[in-house]
Amino acid sequence: MKMSVPAVAVWGRRAPSHSITAILITDDQQTIVTGSQEGQICLWDLSSDLKVSSKEILFGHTASVTCLAKARE
Repeated sequence: MKMSVPAVAVWGRRAPSHSITAILITDDQQTIVTGSQEGQICLWDLSSDLKVSSKEILFGHTASVTCLAKARE
């Protein structure tokens, strides 16, 4: 069984930087994927009324994420 955990951001007076360097929208147009200069990949939910909310943030890259691509099935 696959379990999903919502993204929770906790920080002090200022939010961490996420300088977007790459963006991808899924074929179903319900998820936006962004890559950042800080090496993060973020997944965002896009609702039918065009509201964006955070879904997940992926850490681990040691350099900027400058390109995103969909995997083939």
